[in-house]
Amino acid sequence: MSARSVSLLLAAVLVVYFVLLGGRAVALFRDGSPVALGLGVGVVLLPLVGAWVVWSTLMFGVRTQTLGRRLAAEEGLPDTSDLPRMPSGRVDRAAADEFFEQFRAETEAAPDDWRSWYRLAIAYDVAGDRGRARDSMRKALELSAADPTS
Repeated sequence: MSARSVSLLLAAVLVVYFVLLGGRAVALFRDGSPVALGLGVGVVLLPLVGAWVVWSTLMFGVRTQTLGRRLAAEEGLPDTSDLPRMPSGRVDRAAADEFFEQFRAETEAAPDDWRSWYRLAIAYDVAGDRGRARDSMRKALELSAADPTS
């Protein structure tokens, strides 16, 4: 099952969960006591926050996928297939560090190029630093939106 299919399935499950929570909120509102009303408000807010998180995460994925396709069409995606791997499937640490340094230097040389930030995000991911990979991808998205040549 693809990551996209899993994401959509999980989003559908969350929608069902949110509908069920809505039913609980209505029951709490009908009770009428101050505590029940407070809990009802919390139960209503929880699905709203959850829906926002799901939406923003899915949109981030769609936008990064679109940007990745653009970079692939330009034949600018880095090739990770020849990096040595451990039995777990993760890239060997020394190879990941070397791979990362290559794209860190490229990004330092061209800090306003979304392509270098996209490749840096991939390098962070290969190195196992998902937080910085997301931050770099956000920067790539920001720069690509401001790039008049795109």
